[in-house]
Amino acid sequence: MLKIWTKGILILFALLCLSTWALQLEAWARVGGGRSMGGRGSRSMTAPKPYTAPRPTQPSSTYNPARPSTPAPGAAATPGGSSFLRSLGGGILGGLAGGMLFHSLFGGPSASAGGAGATGGGGIGLFEILLLAGIAYLIYWYIKKKRQEAAATSGYYQSSGTVELPPQPMYPPVYDQPQQIAALQGDQDLERGLANIRQYDPAFDEAKFQETCMDNFFKIQGAWANRDLAPVKNLLTDDMQRILQGDADALKAQKKINRLENIAVRSVDFTEAWQESGSDFITVRVLASLLDYNVDETSGQVIEGSKTEPVKFEEYWTFTRSVGGNDWRLSAINQPA
Repeated sequence: MLKIWTKGILILFALLCLSTWALQLEAWARVGGGRSMGGRGSRSMTAPKPYTAPRPTQPSSTYNPARPSTPAPGAAATPGGSSFLRSLGGGILGGLAGGMLFHSLFGGPSASAGGAGATGGGGIGLFEILLLAGIAYLIYWYIKKKRQEAAATSGYYQSSGTVELPPQPMYPPVYDQPQQIAALQGDQDLERGLANIRQYDPAFDEAKFQETCMDNFFKIQGAWANRDLAPVKNLLTDDMQRILQGDADALKAQKKINRLENIAVRSVDFTEAWQESGSDFITVRVLASLLDYNVDETSGQVIEGSKTEPVKFEEYWTFTRSVGGNDWRLSAINQPA
């Protein structure tokens, strides 16, 4: 039995390794080959912060003494609990009546021979009628009492519309989930980093930066497909230029050409911004799709990927520059953690 378990575990491990290797082969295509590379300054050893959609703004619920809240017209005159009580009482009363009627018609000896207090062999007895009347009265009395209590309470607030209530304490919003706290801290770090960048470059504009990222994305992908990164050398750090050119040279040695077609960038979103050692850093999440496949340089036949099935992917691109109004360069590409 132990040998069977051991053999099964080894087979599963081999399949896992094989699938991982196959995925790596399939990823070898677009810029970077679907792997992480480059440097992010002091954050190079940590994964980029994942993108989180902007949280919708919540309306303020703090008390404003200048605008005291008043109940809606007619709200005090119709307590919310009365309809529930009426439904509850009606349900109980109807259930009892139906149950007794069913019992009188089809059940027990009293239905056929007549019971104590019965007026006839097939009808409802006097005892059942008195019991139903008593239950109905108790329900009516209970509902009436609750209405009077609610009316007295709502009447107090209704008549005190001009009375100023004491100021209510203002508490910050409470975030129960760890991911909510992390998202809030990430937003604060991002805004702080962008503010520091604007301090040294007042002309910095987020929308223009996103457009620049998109333009550079297309240019770098095009140079990669041509297996020559020299035309976009000014868009890459020295380290990234060396890495990408090395990958392009490896494609040449294998006589492969990477084709990238129908590239569509769905969004470019900020995730991190910071400054260190006299440099600006910004990381964006790039969500895109494209046709990504490799062809044989000699025959032109597709050997990897697909010419018809688009690939949707998400990557984190980090750009850097010297502090001030200088040109941005790609310094790292990271895959989602």
